[in-house]
Formats: sequence, structure tokens, C-alpha cells
Amino acid sequence: MAMRKREDEVYPNAAGIDVGGSSHWAAVPAHLASQAGCEAVREFGVMTDDLNALAEWLLAVGVDTVALESTGVYWIPVFEVLEQRGLKVWLVDARQLKYVPGRKSDVQDCQWLQKLMSLGLLRAAWRPSAEVCVVRAVVRQREVLLTEQASWVQRMQKALVQMNIQLTEVITDVMGQTGQAIIRDIVVAGQRDPKMLARHRHRRIKASEADIVKALTGNWREEHLFVLRQALAMYDDIGKHLAECDAKLDALLQTRAVARVDIGKAPRADSKARAEFEVRQALANWAGVDLTRINGLGVTVVMKLLSEIGPDVSRFASVKHFCSWLGLCPGTKISGGKVLSSGTKRSANRVRQALKLAAQALARSESALGAFYRRLCARMDKPRANTATAHKLARMVYFMLTRGEAFVDQGQQRYEEQQRQRSVAALKRRAAALGFQLNPVAAA
Repeated sequence: MAMRKREDEVYPNAAGIDVGGSSHWAAVPAHLASQAGCEAVREFGVMTDDLNALAEWLLAVGVDTVALESTGVYWIPVFEVLEQRGLKVWLVDARQLKYVPGRKSDVQDCQWLQKLMSLGLLRAAWRPSAEVCVVRAVVRQREVLLTEQASWVQRMQKALVQMNIQLTEVITDVMGQTGQAIIRDIVVAGQRDPKMLARHRHRRIKASEADIVKALTGNWREEHLFVLRQALAMYDDIGKHLAECDAKLDALLQTRAVARVDIGKAPRADSKARAEFEVRQALANWAGVDLTRINGLGVTVVMKLLSEIGPDVSRFASVKHFCSWLGLCPGTKISGGKVLSSGTKRSANRVRQALKLAAQALARSESALGAFYRRLCARMDKPRANTATAHKLARMVYFMLTRGEAFVDQGQQRYEEQQRQRSVAALKRRAAALGFQLNPVAAA
């Protein structure tokens, strides 16, 4: 092991790699390069053999830690190869580097990255374990498929409107039971008679059969029917891929169960809620706790949350570190002893987005969290109230995963009573400070 050359170096044997799409530039400390009799900066290709050569060179020189700039998805193969070779790899956010203007090149970038790393001025980004990354890839692929499927539904709606088939005016969900039956009868069977198509109306549809007949009376044009036919075919094809994703997720979750968590009695096998219950059970077995007990956190939100961070959050020193990583805690921008801003930082964190959607769903919830969200909305604008509620949800998730405790809702009534008692106590303290005394009004 090479000796430390400067007292202020925290990682004296650290290297820096500037990742690119066509080549990677690596810089090692000057004292290691001189001992090995090689140059301190080298360029490597992006092929697997080149990445193996990069790892061998770093190990031969004596590097033990590598700082890697997170550039697109180009860093992933480099990260995996170096990690498999036993090197400690730090994935660094590019915003931490602060390049000097007018002095930017691939060589200078990797040297600057190596310098900052050796001085301990960089922070490593968090990357989940390999088993979590596998689930994350499938969940993200499923989200992509859902987005594409929704876009083809919009194309079907557009084709119908262009023919003045106002199906959306009488049916809420075009791809529901009634909507699909009508569209498939139009595309597959070639039915054009509005009265025959209206017979597919489900008894729970509010619009009458006569209203549906009016909505299905339009101008049938061949070019729009062609678009409708292809859009329906794409919708069905994506549905098959979604089924494959669901089967893959089910298999992955079954292998990751750490404990059998009791989440209640299972619905009947022929019930629509049975599939959701089984997914909820698998997620609870993986996490060790049932996160869906938290108001606002449904199966979809919990699936996204666990697929992004996994059930182990010990990487974060405290709940404050966890919320800071999510970008949900207040900022601290202070200059001259004056708070300039306390807003949260901008972040594209997927867990943050999921928690904010969950917080928005609490608007009409008759729970303590719902009452908390509505109380904040009365004090501030809704975006800030949404962020504050998402922050509260994040803290609950962290404590449940670290302590293994089940969530128990105290109820809206008890929460409102606690807030009332706090308000009364605050009024009494304020009155006492002004020399007054508050006395309750006797009930009539």
C-alpha cells in the first residue's frame, strides 16, 4: 500500500473516471503512476474487454477507491465491472464537481474528479443492492408499458371523436367492460348499427341505452376505422407484455420473502380484490411490515417505493438523512445570519414523486393523516402542504422499515381533539404572557 503523500488527503489512492459514450478517461494519483512507471491519465474504450483492461490497470497501479461521474446510463457497465473486481466505487453527482469555466476537457475532468475524491470533498450516491435493482428494472418497464398503453387508448378516443362517436360523453372509462365490448364489436365484427352496439351497455352505466345510441351515431370513415383497429391491436399486444411483467414480478417477490406477515383474511379466490391482496401480501413479506396500512399508500405506491429503495434503509444514518435524500426536508440557505430560502430542493426522485401522489390522495381521507393534510392546506398553499405531508409519510415509512412496527391510525376525531387541546394551551400561554386568564364558557 502506497504511503499518503499529503496530510490533507483522505483517500490518497483514489482514482477518477470521466465516463463517456465512446470512451472513458481515467486518472490516478501521480505518486502511484510514478511508482508503476506509467502515465497518470489513460483513455479506455467502452467495450467489455476495455472495461476489464481499465479494472486491471487500476488494480495494478494500486488504486482502492474510484470516483465515477453519473453520466446518463454509460456509468452502469463501468460501475458493475469495477465493483466485481473488488474496487470501492463511488457514484458521484455531476452537480458536486463545480468545474472552473473555460477549462473543461476529458483529461481535466477526470483529473479534477480524482483530486476532489482524494481530498474527501465528494459524496457517494446511493445505489440499491443487486436484488433490488432486478425488481426495479421490471417495475420501471411495467410503468413504461402502462404509459404506452394509455397513449394508444388516447389514439382510440381520437379516432372515435373524428367519426363523431361520442363514447366518452356517456361512458367514463372507454376501456371498461362496456367500452371494450363496443369497440371490439366495431373493429372485430364490423358492427355499425348504434342500437346493436348499445346492447353492450352494463346495468351499472348511468347513461340510458337511448343516450348511448345517440352517442354511437356518427360518420363511419374507413381511414379512422383503420387507425382504431391498429390502436386496439397495439393495446392488446401491450396488455400481453404487462401480463408477462406481472408474472415476472410475482416470481421475484416470492423469492425475496423474509417473513410471513399477517395482513388479514384473504378475499375469495374469484374476487377481483384477490389479485391485489396477493401482491400486497408479497410486498409485506419482502418488507417485513405492511406499508399499505399507512393511509394513502396503496399497492402501486408501495411497489414503486420498495423497488426503488428496497426494504433495507440502514444506508441512511437517520430519518433526516433519508428525507434529505428524497428531497422532502426543508432547505437551509442562510447568508449573513438571514434565512434566504427554506424550500425543498428540486429532485426527480421516483420515491418522492410517489409519496407526493399518495399525499394528494389524503385530501378526502377520514383519517388522522387526512385531517393533517387538510389542516396544512388551510394554513398554506396546496403544493407546500402536499410536500409537508409527503415528508410525514416518508418518516413513517422509514420508522416502519427500521423498527418493524405496524402502523395504527389514531383516527380523525382523536387527531382533531389533540389539535384543539394544543390550541387551547397556546391561547392560555399567550393570555398569561399578557396578564390575562382564560376561563371556559359553562355549557348551557
